[in-house]
Amino acid sequence: MQKKNTTVCECHGTYAVGTADAPVGRRRVKIICDDRERAADVLAELRKLPDTDVVVRRLPVGDYLIDGRVLVERKTVHDFAISLVDGRLFQQATRLLRAGPARVLVLLEGAKSVLSEPGIRRESLQGALVTLSVRLGIPVLRARDAAETAKILRYTTEQVRRVETNALRRAGYRPKRLRTRQLFVLQGLPGVGPERAARLLDACGSVAGVFAADEKTLCRINGIGAHTAAAIHQLAHAGTTAQPFPVTASPDAENPG
Repeated sequence: MQKKNTTVCECHGTYAVGTADAPVGRRRVKIICDDRERAADVLAELRKLPDTDVVVRRLPVGDYLIDGRVLVERKTVHDFAISLVDGRLFQQATRLLRAGPARVLVLLEGAKSVLSEPGIRRESLQGALVTLSVRLGIPVLRARDAAETAKILRYTTEQVRRVETNALRRAGYRPKRLRTRQLFVLQGLPGVGPERAARLLDACGSVAGVFAADEKTLCRINGIGAHTAAAIHQLAHAGTTAQPFPVTASPDAENPG
């Protein structure tokens, strides 16, 4: 049986993990577990995972800090129901958001429905989920049991790493002809499908020409509306610290192509 590379430490200091040259998603993951979660089965399940270093210490907020990137509040179905009834749920969510730059998520653990808990109405549950996910921007994930919770914690880190290192790949074939490759690049722009990509390339002469064009120039191209032109221009000229361009639906973005 292959030995699993898992290190478990209980400490209050710093802890170095990972190697810079390891493949994205396969490098070692550091998961800090709040010491009040020590009795939960999740800790035992985390210890079984390969390439996972588990540190047990007191967290100011949240139950797990995974790889310094994602702060997780784990709740059983029963805990979630109680915190919803007594109003603690949104107070905890606010504290999570104020804790720092880490992404935040709520992990709901248990096979039964929250609606099976006494005092929980369907409308109240839906309202809570909408408030968490839409208003506060905190996703709520479900896990059947502690084993699945541990796997979700590990998998979430791998996905965040891929996004942060631009390792997410666009699905589909890889074109070889120059024009086809240029069109493929342009179809990655917001609101741009095959037809719009061709019009942009023909009008601007090159991919660089599309990126260099101002909004007025883009708007003069057949099929490119003001919303799409603004989104393309903002994406082409935004710095790494700029706010994301708006991607709300608009008349000229409903049918890219």
